Amino acid sequence: MIMTSGYDPANLAPYASSDKTSRGRLHVEPSPEHRNNYQRDRDRIIHSAAFRRLEYKTQVFVNHEGDLFRTRLTHSLEVSQIARSIARELNLHEDLAETVSLAHDLGHAPFGHAGQDALNRCMKNYGGFEHNLQSLRVVDELEEKYAEFPGLNLTYESREGILKHCSHKDASQLGELGLRFLNNNQTSLEAQACDLADEIAYNNHDVDDGLRYGLITIEQLLDIKMFRDQYEIVSRKYPDISQRKKIHEIIRRMINRMVVDLIETSKSRLADLNLKHPDEVRMQNDYIISFSDDIKQQNLELKRFLRKHLYRHYRVQRMTNKAEKVLTALFETFIDDPGVLPPEAKAHCDQLAQLDKTRGIARGIADYIAGMTDRYAIVEYERIFNPRQLSFVNLIP
Repeated sequence: MIMTSGYDPANLAPYASSDKTSRGRLHVEPSPEHRNNYQRDRDRIIHSAAFRRLEYKTQVFVNHEGDLFRTRLTHSLEVSQIARSIARELNLHEDLAETVSLAHDLGHAPFGHAGQDALNRCMKNYGGFEHNLQSLRVVDELEEKYAEFPGLNLTYESREGILKHCSHKDASQLGELGLRFLNNNQTSLEAQACDLADEIAYNNHDVDDGLRYGLITIEQLLDIKMFRDQYEIVSRKYPDISQRKKIHEIIRRMINRMVVDLIETSKSRLADLNLKHPDEVRMQNDYIISFSDDIKQQNLELKRFLRKHLYRHYRVQRMTNKAEKVLTALFETFIDDPGVLPPEAKAHCDQLAQLDKTRGIARGIADYIAGMTDRYAIVEYERIFNPRQLSFVNLIP
């Protein structure tokens, strides 16, 4: 007898996604024997090359600047933990929430948002570059593992959750997946939970990394209500603990405050709406998963603080500036002479050029650069532009 794992539908809320009623995959496959379909999606993501490369891709701080800073990989794991907690409390499909969390950053270029901005400028005349679309491109086309189809052949619901944002122009080219952007519909509750878990994780952990790196101070953060409230609680309860422990206690309590508020607010909204089917979620005018107005305001205050004091700090700006120059130089060199690309990347560009010569080559170059880790991008830049690496031995990849 074949046993199937996963959720008993009786334990899922009627508005939760269910792998048993999934809209399916681009390429039809038999259902897995000992996993549900969203578990299969999750496992394919974990075993993908793109997921492994997240270990060496920047979150805010360049990876090699310090071993303790968060990377895209550790961030994705943290988002997954928070999203699963939210999904469990709301009786949503935890495996789908985990899948979307682990896949949501697969398309990020090296060097964080600086890398995306640089690639988007380079691709301005070739269709642009957007990391959400690139994440979808990774799972639909770029991963090469399976004999019977390109990409990872994920379920519709996983692919839908990965694509958080999309312009109407791009959505019009995505078939069924793009309809919700054209019709102003919403994504699944599991994907909404992931989106807000992402925000909780990066705001709070950027505070932690910013303090660790010395770019922001506790004194500055005391102007921020969300931080100040938890600072006062921790200081009263543990007056003699070390600074490192105090920071950790504050950050974890900030996260807990936001997660509890999100769960309680979302439960109340769901009770009011009394939804009977996941399709009713998609017909709403706005997200159902949400913070209270008070926490929304406090979170906005924190985001504005980070934008002003951390992301625009001169030391971060220096890293950003260097990163943009590295990726821009690589793109311009490859577009001027695709012959300097490694054979596999060149073959990929040639294949895309058969559909659209100029745009195809540029898209293939963007795929190659976006797939780089921070370290690899720096090494590739050195190989091409450092005169000391003119020896044949150093030019071999």
